[in-house]
Amino acid sequence: MNWKRFVVTWLALPGASIFAQELHVLPVQGNVYMLVGAGANITVQIGSQGILLVDTGSAESSEKVLAEIGKLSKGRLRFIINTSADADHTGGNPVIRKAGVTITGANVVGNIGSSAREGAALIAHENVLKRLSAPTGAKAVMPFDGWPTETYVKGQDEVYFNDESLQIIYQPSAHTDGDSIVYFRRSDVISAGDLFLTTGYPVINLERGGSVQGLIAGLNRILELAIPKHDEEGGTYVIPGHGRLCDEADVVEYRDMVTIVRDRVQNLIKKGMTLEQIKAAGLTRDYDPRYETPAYTKDMFVEAVYKSLRSER
Repeated sequence: MNWKRFVVTWLALPGASIFAQELHVLPVQGNVYMLVGAGANITVQIGSQGILLVDTGSAESSEKVLAEIGKLSKGRLRFIINTSADADHTGGNPVIRKAGVTITGANVVGNIGSSAREGAALIAHENVLKRLSAPTGAKAVMPFDGWPTETYVKGQDEVYFNDESLQIIYQPSAHTDGDSIVYFRRSDVISAGDLFLTTGYPVINLERGGSVQGLIAGLNRILELAIPKHDEEGGTYVIPGHGRLCDEADVVEYRDMVTIVRDRVQNLIKKGMTLEQIKAAGLTRDYDPRYETPAYTKDMFVEAVYKSLRSER
């Protein structure tokens, strides 16, 4: 049995809810750790240059997250990467970012004096900045200290930190229109954000530019990067937005489920069936025991798939 996956699976069980209020750190491989219990999963990379985080969890967990990170390393927080603008992934941005220090250029000795108070560099897709800030003059959903300090528009961004290359890869119109996956190349770990969950059906946020086709493309991108260990669990590990630690086989199963439901809905649309008729057809009955939750039901998932497909016609 793979003990890493067992521990995180057990912590996610309903009967373990008394433990869910506490944070738990799981060594993944290389210099990457998985922090569980702060809302969304947080990926932590530590090394001689300091600390890098993928996502910051919920706002109310910020101080606990900082305390847990402090147990792992006495180094300074240097980078934060947001995989989306969702509150359970970015809520800790203002507090946690201010606890860090931005790395300076080679022509400066040490930190930039008083500007060290500006905190860690925060990287995300441009659409995450648009969601968190107020580009049209409306009230921002997050204080300025929690906004990305560096954005990219398409393709990917790159960071070399702690002797490891990181690819920050944009996945257009997937869970939202601002999703990134983060690939730690030396450690061979992928931080997937909410493109991939083990706790329920995927949330396709249509209002924020998500689509079922983009979601499947994002899952296929993860599978292009992931390499399984021969005849065993392991190889490339994948940290989902929510749920237990996974490997390639888990992503394949999830991708196949989304694709099959997509195809079933698409077939009934072609037959001229309405949304209510498609909901009543029981297209997800073979997956409901595994993926349906009170917070995100089978009908909500089917409706999102239906509306996504209809918008493409």
